[in-house]
Amino acid sequence: MTKFISAALVLFLLLSIPLHLKGSKVFPYDYQIEELENGLRVISIPLGNPNIISYYTIVRSGSRNEVEPGKSGFAHFFEHMMFKGTKKFPTQVYEEILTGLGAGTNGYTSDDYTCYYVVFAGRENLEKVVELQADIFINLYYTEEMLKTEAPVIEGEYYRSVSNPGRKIYEILRDTAFEKHSYKHTVIGYFDDILDMPNQFEYSQLYRKRFYAPDNTIVLVAGDYDHDQLMEYIKKYYGDWEKSGYKLVTPEEPPQKKAKRAHFDWPTKTLPRLAIGFHGPAYSEEKMDKAALNLLAEIAFSRSSPLYQKLVIEEQKCLSLYASFGDRRDPYLLTFNSIIKKDEDLPYVEKAISQELERLKKEPVAEEVLTDVKSNLKYSFANSMGTTDGVASSLAFYINLAADPETVNRLFALYEKVTPEDIQDMAKKYFKKTNSTVVTLAGGKSK
Repeated sequence: MTKFISAALVLFLLLSIPLHLKGSKVFPYDYQIEELENGLRVISIPLGNPNIISYYTIVRSGSRNEVEPGKSGFAHFFEHMMFKGTKKFPTQVYEEILTGLGAGTNGYTSDDYTCYYVVFAGRENLEKVVELQADIFINLYYTEEMLKTEAPVIEGEYYRSVSNPGRKIYEILRDTAFEKHSYKHTVIGYFDDILDMPNQFEYSQLYRKRFYAPDNTIVLVAGDYDHDQLMEYIKKYYGDWEKSGYKLVTPEEPPQKKAKRAHFDWPTKTLPRLAIGFHGPAYSEEKMDKAALNLLAEIAFSRSSPLYQKLVIEEQKCLSLYASFGDRRDPYLLTFNSIIKKDEDLPYVEKAISQELERLKKEPVAEEVLTDVKSNLKYSFANSMGTTDGVASSLAFYINLAADPETVNRLFALYEKVTPEDIQDMAKKYFKKTNSTVVTLAGGKSK
């Protein structure tokens, strides 16, 4: 949900001094972690770059938290409502202040967390930004009428989402693959739940009390400031925020025991699509499974892979082919996706992917290829931290997963330990037909 990004902010970002890696760690910057008595965790990364400060607030609440029937979509709903302001700083006043600081603000919702950020210039503006952000999280104000006004906006987002064939097949894949876990629904939620949101004012307040609390929130700050000064402001403005104490228990997904399939007839002409999902492991910086699978995806389904070259470049059966192995707090899906040029080639592409997965079970990947992929992953992540906001934005995702910047270094150290035999073992463990869900989409029943 984009709010505003000023021209001044764009200029500041363009003028940011590139950050250079020190030593062998992929995340080499010094940081401090402090926790207030109410449970609010603060991760502070003072940097040598002049002027720019990135201020991220990570609420560990996403669609994963929506475990109650009929209550999907509230994490995304709160992303909208968090820009409605407070009695002290109504929306217009809030935006005018940030515009005056040459700042930009934005927010996004995911399966596991919701993130809000402000990027601005000048140490002298830090206290005001801390005050603004603390006020919105502690004193968010909206009425039942405001909720009812916002609900149709979310409904419109749902319509735009499902009018995209790629998003529709993703929605069907998750709904088909999962039986109990809240990953069954996408971030935007089920349509019936969205329609009922105008009637859920009381529940929205309960959701806020449970999850928009200091013991479920991390403040991540990177840039040009003094750490002790930051903590003085944090304690001043967040100290009275009351903790929730609510403990979320997500439903455990039972093992899938038989292959699943689904098909969707798109109402108008469109290119056919294929999605093949396998239940996989949760994010881990200790267990080998997910790290090995991530490397497998890069080796076997990147643009340089033999399968991609065959299906996309040489035979031109596919417009796109890629693997999507998302890191999540709970076990998630390992997905292979393709946009195919002709309906009749859907079975051919599905068979080609299956054959490649079988080959990976029987043949270890080449050591030199594995080494190259490890190196590319490391330097790709390092390059993403080329500015102050690059450091904060790259780290925010991992902070959600582990609440500690050091998780990045532990993850990349784990990558270094992965062998061709580990990748082969993980292929055997997870890519079983009984563990698969196949979804196809084609351009209408009349075809």
